[in-house]
Amino acid sequence: MKIVCDDKIPFLKGVFEPFAQVCYLRGAEICAEDVKVADALIIRTRTRADEALLSGSRVRIVASATIGFDHIDTRYCEQAGIAWTNAPGCNAASVCQWFSSTLEYLAFKHQLSLRQLRLGIVGVGNVGSKVRDWAESQGIRCLLCDPPKATLDTEHQYLSLEEVIAGSDVITLHVPLNESTFHLFNEIIFRQMKPHQILVNSSRGEVVEEGALIQALEEGRLLGAALDVWEHEPLVSRRLMKLLDIATPHIAGYSTDGKAAGTQMAVRAVARELGIREREDWHIEKLPEAEETEYDVLRDDKALREKPEDFEKLRSDYPIRREPLYRKYQV
Repeated sequence: MKIVCDDKIPFLKGVFEPFAQVCYLRGAEICAEDVKVADALIIRTRTRADEALLSGSRVRIVASATIGFDHIDTRYCEQAGIAWTNAPGCNAASVCQWFSSTLEYLAFKHQLSLRQLRLGIVGVGNVGSKVRDWAESQGIRCLLCDPPKATLDTEHQYLSLEEVIAGSDVITLHVPLNESTFHLFNEIIFRQMKPHQILVNSSRGEVVEEGALIQALEEGRLLGAALDVWEHEPLVSRRLMKLLDIATPHIAGYSTDGKAAGTQMAVRAVARELGIREREDWHIEKLPEAEETEYDVLRDDKALREKPEDFEKLRSDYPIRREPLYRKYQV
């Protein structure tokens, strides 16, 4: 058997070597020739798993060690009989950690009272629900928008997007990228927002139309914004970055704990598909400790602002970050 892996997926090397030939490649450079005789792929978001990559190969499963799976052409995989899997919820706590630090800083910078904030959460899945639980524990009132979940969750009240926009001080986005959410926040939506509101996006860059956001910020139609994801990443709009309160290089979910969980889920899925019973319940014995005892989002903001051209390097060389600690600002 042969398994092709993104070489930046942590804790993976050595796991499958006793059972298969394992090839580690840069995720963005994995091509059809590389996977032609592979039985499995273990990837991140930088590998586009579609017909162009997989056609004519013997790949049986594509496993992404990430929450998102918009980089996998799921329709093609299903038509071709190729199993696919992602890692739902693996780094939800990590994104919540990033958001917690970000919101604390926004409140500090703009002199806002957390207990008087109304937080609009658009997308209340694995990540959004953790953000909701954290926010409510801080006494923050949450307004929820998630049309698919609204029919299933009778415990919480759900509002329309328009109602959330009308009633929130801070709006945070935690939606997957699909046809319904592409440019969900566009010029029309920004025209509905008010000068006291702040937008936070740590879902997918394409959910926000960057040109419309730039215009809204430059014209003073928003109080501020914080982005971890970018519409054209790894390219970063310098013009937009200068306008943001927080700008980070798509690392919200990059805690060591979150990465480990994603790797573990991918390994188990591949092991089950390929019949490698010795790895079906594989787990990481011990995670490395971080040098810093608290997470401060300003560290990541500073790193990106100093070298935005190093977007991918900042991600691939990201320091050890453990959950759930983050820096609290006096607000």
